[in-house]
Amino acid sequence: NNKDGVCNVYIISHLRTESQQTTADFRFYIENHTRNPDDLSRKQVRIYQLYSRTTGKHVQILGKKVNANGDDGALLVVETETFGSHIRIKGKESEHYICMNEKGKIVGRPDGRKQECVFVEEFLENNYTALVSAKYKGWYLGFNRKGRPKKGSRTTQRQQEVHFMKRQPKGRPDPLEEFRFTTVTKRTRRARRLKPNPKRN
Repeated sequence: NNKDGVCNVYIISHLRTESQQTTADFRFYIENHTRNPDDLSRKQVRIYQLYSRTTGKHVQILGKKVNANGDDGALLVVETETFGSHIRIKGKESEHYICMNEKGKIVGRPDGRKQECVFVEEFLENNYTALVSAKYKGWYLGFNRKGRPKKGSRTTQRQQEVHFMKRQPKGRPDPLEEFRFTTVTKRTRRARRLKPNPKRN
């Protein structure tokens, strides 16, 4: 009986130690993953195209120059923080970020860590997305009909020049984002209604 008592005390003590270590490890994990907002564990990286409502083409970053005259090969790497809609947009080929300087001018820069290179997504009622500067409130990313960037100080959310639509690149299915890019038409609705239900058979 004495041996069993000693064994039980050892097991209880061991379990308590493991529980304390687990709690300590968990607290350490939370502290280290929430301390820095730029931590990789809090970011999502997506590759998509940004369709401009005014030009009918895609936003592209050609080094320091940015325009909205890109073809289907204009791919963007978008870094999104998990907790929020703040994003950084980088050209997949040029590896330059879209940034807005103090004069409202849109430029491409190799380093996107500054606040000038951060934009906030605003989802509009017309299913388009607007991107407003995180540093200069009320200044939007926008392009005129020739695809040239507009100064942020001359933009408003209602202008078509600041309306964009995310498009999934051809041949790059992304199951996590697929529902956000799929457009439901009358034909797809009709096909869904006519599709037989295997459970009824």
